[in-house]
Amino acid sequence: MSEPLRVAVIGVGHLGQHHARLLSAMNGVHLVGVVDTQPGRAEEIGARFGVRAFTHTRDLPPGSVDAVTIAVPTVSHVDVALPLVDAGVSVLVEKPLASSLPEADRLVDAASRRGVVLAAGHTERFNPAVVAALPLVSNPRFIEVHRLGEFPERSLDIDVVFDVMIHDLDLLLTAVKSDVVSVEAVGVNVLTPRIDIANVRLRFASGCIANVTASRISRDKVRKVRFFQHDSYLSIDFASQDVEVYRTVAQNGRPVIQGGKLDVVRDEPLRAELADFVDAVRGRREPGVSGRAGRDALALATRVAESMQSSE
Repeated sequence: MSEPLRVAVIGVGHLGQHHARLLSAMNGVHLVGVVDTQPGRAEEIGARFGVRAFTHTRDLPPGSVDAVTIAVPTVSHVDVALPLVDAGVSVLVEKPLASSLPEADRLVDAASRRGVVLAAGHTERFNPAVVAALPLVSNPRFIEVHRLGEFPERSLDIDVVFDVMIHDLDLLLTAVKSDVVSVEAVGVNVLTPRIDIANVRLRFASGCIANVTASRISRDKVRKVRFFQHDSYLSIDFASQDVEVYRTVAQNGRPVIQGGKLDVVRDEPLRAELADFVDAVRGRREPGVSGRAGRDALALATRVAESMQSSE
């Protein structure tokens, strides 16, 4: 494709406005417009980036877009995405991919049938620290994850597992590459009717154990994961984009610990994710986080939520 890829952003709230910001400045992309049902919101963001504003997806001129990114509330993901996929438009849907597994399956099947790109918006996979560290993860035996944040004013239509923890569940599935054979989880609602803090212990078929904590009611912001494996230890700080690696090596017949920080070229993960999506559409290849991967992360998050309900 020699012509710019024609893209629209659907839903320009807290996150979608950044989709518009990044796509409007991206080489090889023509941001056709932004869509939002909230009165005045599309006009505000459209004016900010010099593009047309629409109040509904159906207002986009027929045949005017090659791809869209969707950042609407989770309950509307499939209702918005499916007609576009059926029309042959490639789609990136923010996490979680859908509000239920049957809906996710409908979307994944439709994209496969129509031969369009379906990407899931798991931005942490595009975090430069994660990109640098993942090749060094080899048969981990224990993983500890903490993702703690302050109380948000968004995404309160879903609990912390689907809003926050799902990032780490997706990363674990990618890093461990083994089936999850057991799930033990507990969750507590504190400030909302939904789960605000959760802890889960996952056991993989490989023998690896992962302990994952997610909270949206913390006073401190913490986003870290630690991998413990034979003769090595890796630590990723998602926020600072730092990676530390330590290994035991033989020195004069004795084990010695060596290591330190890796060199990481910092980048905005969302920019990298959108650039990957654009390249996938242009090259007709699978995106870095496919719709199928988004579906698998949702499936594991659903198992976690069900484990919490059974433990009550």
